[in-house]
Amino acid sequence: MRRPRLLVCALCQSTIGDILAKYLCRLLAALASCGALSVAAQQPYPVKPVRMLVNLPPGTPPDQISRAIAPRLGDTLGQPVVVENRVGAAGVIALEQTAKAAPDGYLLLYTPGFPVVVGPHLFKMSIDVAKDLEAIAPTARVSSFLVVRPSLPVNTVTELIAYARANPGKLNYGTGGGGSAPHLAAVMLSRAAKIEATHIPYKGSTETLVALLGGQIDFTFDVGVAIAQIKAGKLRLLAVASPTRSSVFPDTPTMAETGTELNASTVHGVYGPAGMPRDIVNRLNREIVRIMQSAEVRGVLVSLGADLLTGSAEEFSERQRRDREAYGILVREAGIRAD
Repeated sequence: MRRPRLLVCALCQSTIGDILAKYLCRLLAALASCGALSVAAQQPYPVKPVRMLVNLPPGTPPDQISRAIAPRLGDTLGQPVVVENRVGAAGVIALEQTAKAAPDGYLLLYTPGFPVVVGPHLFKMSIDVAKDLEAIAPTARVSSFLVVRPSLPVNTVTELIAYARANPGKLNYGTGGGGSAPHLAAVMLSRAAKIEATHIPYKGSTETLVALLGGQIDFTFDVGVAIAQIKAGKLRLLAVASPTRSSVFPDTPTMAETGTELNASTVHGVYGPAGMPRDIVNRLNREIVRIMQSAEVRGVLVSLGADLLTGSAEEFSERQRRDREAYGILVREAGIRAD
């Protein structure tokens, strides 16, 4: 009896049956791989604890706000959200660590706006914050309060400007160093009002406050450190450098209301590595917006002189882009350098 003839490929000399078997195995493997990926994609987020970096020391306003958010976010996610302080290089270290992490939602960053919108113009970074960070949710607007020593013979911004023009070069102001938020605000004032004032840098906001209370400097732009002293009448508050009045001092006008356009506020918020799945970004945004509305968290904001500010991830990203461009122009034109 004659055996059936086997068909052979002229190129590889393999039988047609062998070729079909190889392709079938590859097809089955591919299907199995797709199935595994599908299961992984459908796995609920999160399945393990989430880390939230803060780029300032414990006890600072960003740290306090993040620690008010973290346990409540953990409750709604069903996994702990653990706050870790990553301090150094004016907040840049935490930004870089976040940007280089896997974009899976398990490493987040809570930061004030300054390192994100001003930092790129002052410090060398190994990342591009515009491309390497995912803006997830804004949480608060932190205003700068224009305060003067009580013995200075001015009670309004108009009077301060008039005094500076009548005494060119006599006024001085203190900040936490060159390139700090108060320094940029004071430069904005000098440029907008066309006045001269001498910059005296200190090692931080606390030293600046001590100098102002001691009469060693004439004014500063405070970022919430001097609230108790302002309420006690030890310092005189002239205006708030933000688009709207502060909820802490609702009777104090904005700089714009006094006739001098000046907005030195920055926005705190939550970020992650670029490329995070959109459903995770949207979920985190939704939950953080809800958490920020709670009475307990709003109470923390008020105690720090901050105002609630929420919005979509897209709105947050666009706002930070605009602020980054505006501060970049200021830094370049004024020749500002970080100490």
